[in-house]
Amino acid sequence: MVIGRYRKLILEIIMGNYVAYYRVSTARQGVSGLGLEAQRTSVLEYLKGVGGVVANEYVEVESGKRSDRPKLLEALQLCRLTNAKLVIANLSRLSRNLHFINSLLEAGVDFVCVDLPQANPLTIQILAAVAQAEARAISERTKAALAAAKGRGIKLGRPTLTPFTHQQQIQGAAASVAVRKAKSHKFASDVVKVILQLKTNGLSLKDIAVYLNEKGIKTPTGKGNWYASSVCRILNTLRESRNHTTVASW
Repeated sequence: MVIGRYRKLILEIIMGNYVAYYRVSTARQGVSGLGLEAQRTSVLEYLKGVGGVVANEYVEVESGKRSDRPKLLEALQLCRLTNAKLVIANLSRLSRNLHFINSLLEAGVDFVCVDLPQANPLTIQILAAVAQAEARAISERTKAALAAAKGRGIKLGRPTLTPFTHQQQIQGAAASVAVRKAKSHKFASDVVKVILQLKTNGLSLKDIAVYLNEKGIKTPTGKGNWYASSVCRILNTLRESRNHTTVASW
C-alpha cells in the first residue's frame, strides 16, 4: 500500500500535476451532471494528450457574473501548495468579468484553458475583455428592446390569464368526467380479470373481496376495502361499458 502511494506521487511529479476546476450555473446542473460531464471529458482528453493527471477536482455551482467562488479559491490554494497547474474546460467557465480574470492572472498560479491551450496571459485578457463587452451589449440590447416594447404599449411581465367562459367551463367539466370514466373503466377491466380467475377457482364474492384486500389491490375509488357488493358492482360496471359476455353470464 505504501509503495502504491509513492508510485502514484512519483507518476504525478513526472507526468504533471493538475487541479481541475468545473463550473455549472445551476444546482440542477450540478446534481444531474448536465454540462459537468462534458467539461470533465474535455479536461481528461486534454490531459491524456499532454500526459497529465488530475490530482484533485473542484465543482462550483455559481453564476458566471459572480466572482466570489470559494471552490475556485480552494483550487488555487491547492495549486500553490503543490505547485500544480489549474485546468479548466473553457475560458467562459471562469467568468466574463475582466477584473476577475486579471485577479486570476495575478494569483501566481499557472492555468490552462482546454479550448485555448496555447493562449498566454495577454490573449486571455483580450478574449475576456471581448466576452465581457459582448455580455454587456446583450444586456443593453435586452433592456432597450423591453423599453421599446413598453413604449408601444405592450404589457411586460407574466400575462394575465383570461377567465374561462361559462361554455368553456361546461366543456372542461364534461371532458374531466369523460377522462375519469375512462380511467375507471380501464381499472375495472384490469381488476375484473383477477376477479374472474378467482371465480374460476371457486371463490365466492366474499372470498374474492377478502383476497383483494389481502393483496392490497385498491378499490375503484382508491379508498376503503373490498366487499362482496363492491366486487359485484365492478362486474356490473364492466358489463354495462363493454357488454362482456363472460360478465353477463355471471
